[in-house]
Parts: sequence; structure tokens; C-alpha cells
Amino acid sequence: MAGIRLVLHPDAIAEARAAREWYEARSVRASEAFMEELDRAVEQVLEAPQRWPRYLRGTRRFLLHRFPFLVVYREVSGGVEIVAVAHAHRKPGYWTGR
Repeated sequence: MAGIRLVLHPDAIAEARAAREWYEARSVRASEAFMEELDRAVEQVLEAPQRWPRYLRGTRRFLLHRFPFLVVYREVSGGVEIVAVAHAHRKPGYWTGR
């Protein structure tokens, strides 16, 4: 969507990369499917950032459907910042210092 800026926190990038590599070590297809679903999640968040439920400390979250991951984001001036690509079984809020 034009006009909405996407900001990716470096730790969120590292988390997405680690998850992709973990899936890739087990199945290239699973890795590709994970990345496709993550890309779709980001697209949906950018289309309607306020659609997804409020989460912790001013963030919102998008739960991936086929993988146990959350895309944690917050609205920032003119856009959206992805602060975490968090495994659903990690301690909630571990990323709050970002």
C-alpha cells in the first residue's frame, strides 16, 4: 500500500532469518512456506494496521496461521514498525526493550 512506511527492527529481521534457517534445515518447502506466510502477514498488517488485536506496551500482533509465530508491531509516524517475529511459545514481552 502506497504511503505506509515499513520499519523492521534488526532483532525482528534476525528472528525471521533464524526461523527460516531452522525450517530450511528440515525442509526447503517448509522454509519457503514460512517466508510466504510471513510476507503475507506483513502485507495484511500494512493494509490495515489497526485490524489486529492490541498486545503488550502499545503493540499489536498478527498470529501466523500455519506456523507458531507472531508478528509483533506498532504504528509509528507514517508507518508500521515490526518489532518482533516471535515464536508463540517464547516468554511474552521478551522484546519490550526494543
